[in-house]
Amino acid sequence: MGMRVVVLGGTGNISTSIVKLLLEQGHDVTCYNRGNHAGTPKEVRVIRGDRKDRETFEKTMQQESFDVAIDMISFTKEDAVSSLAAFRDVKQFIQCSTVCTYGIDYDWLPVSEDHPLRPVTGYGRGKAAADHALLEAYHKDGFPVTIIKPSTTYGPQMGLIRQVAWDFSWLDRIRKGKPIIVSGDGKALHSFLHVDDAAKGFAGVIGKAHCIGQTYNLVPRGFVTWEDHHRTAMKVLSREVELIGVPLQTLVAIDQERFSICSEIFAHNVYYNADKIFRDVPEFSPVISLEEGMRQVIENMDRNGKIPDSSRESWEDDIVDSYQQLFSALKLR
Repeated sequence: MGMRVVVLGGTGNISTSIVKLLLEQGHDVTCYNRGNHAGTPKEVRVIRGDRKDRETFEKTMQQESFDVAIDMISFTKEDAVSSLAAFRDVKQFIQCSTVCTYGIDYDWLPVSEDHPLRPVTGYGRGKAAADHALLEAYHKDGFPVTIIKPSTTYGPQMGLIRQVAWDFSWLDRIRKGKPIIVSGDGKALHSFLHVDDAAKGFAGVIGKAHCIGQTYNLVPRGFVTWEDHHRTAMKVLSREVELIGVPLQTLVAIDQERFSICSEIFAHNVYYNADKIFRDVPEFSPVISLEEGMRQVIENMDRNGKIPDSSRESWEDDIVDSYQQLFSALKLR
């Protein structure tokens, strides 16, 4: 039986797939957002508003009658406290958190949901504080929260990321046969999940009493190295290029801001335990392979002109040239 579900956001990287799946499952779906993005399915009711206008947001939600709320745009403790007021009568509240709440200093791998939280970024700290406020409300007042922590969840909206920087020109470099750089030896472990598979996790916890008060890592089983990630992209693009390993310390010394995502997470082994969600949510059954997902995303990026001309950027060529000159000099000795 369909439920009345409100999705805060609903037009983002993961939430677009969540909305689509909820509709397929027969739920009555409403999205609450600022109305800045087109493309919401016609079957979806849209309430326009800004959650940062706390008073209006809370009053608007209190006047509604939703069975389930899925919050994709809660990033701070203040956001979570506002949601507690807005959805005090909801039957289930699903919080989109992040594995970044664990940080990068691990006591064991794969990281399970009971691991200590040591976030190293403002994003991770904000999400951890939001999660804490919601779980505290669950333990004190029975607030029906379920917390879901995705890792790197990719799809058509986000595009296809690389290890060292927020940059899409690496795909054009592969097509042109240019070397691309990785951090260290490229063997750092990571987790990738397609947005359509991620949607199954969010939709799958709906209506499950045993998921209330629980936290779940939303990841597939196993891991992929960044080397494998880049080589899979090469396979999709039908072009092999050289991978040049550059130490993280060197990348940071060259441009700390450009390579911040690498130093904050992508250069490190980030491997999360998925046993709990597979046990509690059998609907979560990832089926989209990395190769299949990459092919879909790259095709979409091509259609929308989202792959930049790598010739317009010089930073990667500069690093590659420096390393090739260094290697040549060493061989002459």
